[in-house]
Amino acid sequence: MTIHRTDVGAALAPGVSARVQALVADMTLDEKLAQLVGYWVDQGDEVVAPRSGEKVTSTGYADATVHGLGHLTRVYGTRPVDPVERAAWLWGEQRRLQTETRLGIPALVHEECLTGFAAWKAATFPTPLAWGASFDPETVELVASAIGRSMREVGVHQGLAPVLDVVRDPRWGRVDECIAEDPYVVGTIGTAYVRGLQSAGVHATLKHFVGYSGSQAGRNHAPVHAGPRELQDVFLPPFEMAVRDGGVRSVMNSYTEIDGVPVAASGELLTDLLRRRWGFDGTVVSDYFAVDFLRSMHGIAGSPGEAAQIALEAGIDVELPGADAFPHLAARVASGDLAEGLIDRAVARVLAEKEDLGLLDADFSAPPRDVDLDDAEHRALAYRLALESAVLLRNDGVLPLPAAPGRIAVIGPNGDSAEALMGCYSFANHVLAHHPEFTMGFDIPTVRASLAARFGDVVHADGVTVEGTDATGIPAAVDLARSADVAVVVVGDRAGLFGRGTVGEGNDADSLELPGLQRRLVEEVVATGTPVVMVLLTGRPYAIGWALDEASGPAAVVQAFFPGEEGGPALAALLAGDATPSGRLPVSLPRSAGAQPYSHLHPILGGATDITSADPTPVRPFGFGLSYTTFRREGLTVDAEVRAGDAFAASVRVTNTGPVRGADVVQLYAHRAVASVTRPVAQLVAYARVELEPGETAEVRFQVPASRLAYSDRTLRRVVEPGEVELRVGPTCAEVDEAGTLRLTGPTYELRPDDARVVAVELRRG
Repeated sequence: MTIHRTDVGAALAPGVSARVQALVADMTLDEKLAQLVGYWVDQGDEVVAPRSGEKVTSTGYADATVHGLGHLTRVYGTRPVDPVERAAWLWGEQRRLQTETRLGIPALVHEECLTGFAAWKAATFPTPLAWGASFDPETVELVASAIGRSMREVGVHQGLAPVLDVVRDPRWGRVDECIAEDPYVVGTIGTAYVRGLQSAGVHATLKHFVGYSGSQAGRNHAPVHAGPRELQDVFLPPFEMAVRDGGVRSVMNSYTEIDGVPVAASGELLTDLLRRRWGFDGTVVSDYFAVDFLRSMHGIAGSPGEAAQIALEAGIDVELPGADAFPHLAARVASGDLAEGLIDRAVARVLAEKEDLGLLDADFSAPPRDVDLDDAEHRALAYRLALESAVLLRNDGVLPLPAAPGRIAVIGPNGDSAEALMGCYSFANHVLAHHPEFTMGFDIPTVRASLAARFGDVVHADGVTVEGTDATGIPAAVDLARSADVAVVVVGDRAGLFGRGTVGEGNDADSLELPGLQRRLVEEVVATGTPVVMVLLTGRPYAIGWALDEASGPAAVVQAFFPGEEGGPALAALLAGDATPSGRLPVSLPRSAGAQPYSHLHPILGGATDITSADPTPVRPFGFGLSYTTFRREGLTVDAEVRAGDAFAASVRVTNTGPVRGADVVQLYAHRAVASVTRPVAQLVAYARVELEPGETAEVRFQVPASRLAYSDRTLRRVVEPGEVELRVGPTCAEVDEAGTLRLTGPTYELRPDDARVVAVELRRG
């Protein structure tokens, strides 16, 4: 990456108000440093965030807030607290900071919000991988707005989402937090989330900037060996879109090191690229404990003070979750090793954010008394997103189930489990798992309960657990299936953290087989001859080629990526035919763990060839998804010629040729046979989700900016080169319905900061 490091200036952040400038000028060094750290009031022994070695603890709360406080860390999301009671405490604490500290500046409150506001009794939405499967930025924006409304209502100002890491290896445990393996899908849907959250007055935080998902062997916190071209063309574009098009107000660093340089220490990324080239003017917050990790995990600092100075100079403004390293900056200033102006710069950014959020003039006299964090709007949006994101992978005609299907046997460890419907960063799996004495706090019908509500005659047996080797329950489950008219076998993951579960932060895998004995359970139920519908509730794609085998697999296979609180009712509606499956795979469905890492964005040598016996071809490609109806895509037209720096038009007609209403995801791919560097066999250029009645036709028109065809040339400039580009439309990245050729003319065009990055989509019906 051609980024040249320049000296870090000590001037205040550009554009700060006169009020902020005056505050900074009036502050003591202790007051400044207090604004650059958080305090985790409720942190206990539960493992809900990574640590390395000794448990790092901040000073006592009273001492820590004498000079004010930058952030309050997860006051709702660390243990089960009643939202109204906690809001009363928070309003009182903010009043104390206003009245008992010299400057009277309230704290900024941040929380997790990846699958909803991470608080007791709050709505839980589908996991981000389901956002990608929906291919529906509009719905995701509405979901984010509802989440933000709940957070703002109880005094939260900043949400630690979305995750814009591009999936590179399904063995990585944090795949369930990611949106897709395609940078454009990640960028468009992630930016929609940013807009939605910030429309409610809550600042979004992009994470994990950058390269985190490219870790070696899919291991959490492992080194990344991405080259500069992969960094520029795959990992960075979603972040750039969210900064430049979404106006995001906060960014969080990645824990990882890229080619030996920890991101938390990279001024090239955090300052030169993010701020100087992209124009980001918000705050950069550290991932939890990341500043001290420069000492304890990366070994590039010899002391907490040195780690703090490295991070501050690189561009990190706020240390989270607590004050472990940044307080040592005072000694660095006293010794002359650090210019106080660098601290002033970070403080100005923090105060500018608080000013923007209205915190400097906030009135905390009347805390909320009636709070509903799971109201009708939340439920409706959760249902809509769950419905749109379920992917039908196989169907021999057993689905939809008949109106009177007879007895249904719900088999499998996830069939009657509410936890199985939620991702790692849901409050239930992230926090409540440590507090079994508390109820869930909101309604979340299981698949069994939802099918029983829809059909009535439902029996159930787990058969096996998600993990483990106990097979004693399989015979009874098989007998139950044999006595039924149809068996719905619900298998998959249990999300958790750091070894507590099969997927989630710190739960990486060296196998992509279904955990435990779940495959054996499915195969033995299939062997009974009872028609079997296999439902996967997972946070990653698994190697289930055996289940998609027409001769020996289940009659139907449905993939749902942790569909949230309305996932059970949504799946029941889809199985019953009350709605039509419309989700598409946001990740390739792997052939095996040994074929990883794999992406549809591979060049010729990244796919199957006749010079190796190893076949990485996925069993279902990116973009795949069946329906209860059929679609015809025809009449692709593409501009014949356009200058390399201009936009081009492409249009296609799509018709619902089947018997029921459905949604097609129109996918436009590009391929360059000749370029100065190798290019993907198929690159997604544009997409559009189109709802159609039976027999209805719509014309989808794409206005595609040149940036969609850009890549890093041999000098690492992001350019659009002249030459021929084949454009294809089809149901997946691997199938072509129609193709056309575009000729890019003129000189090579180098991208500029003001170039458009998003395709404009126009839909004309009739």
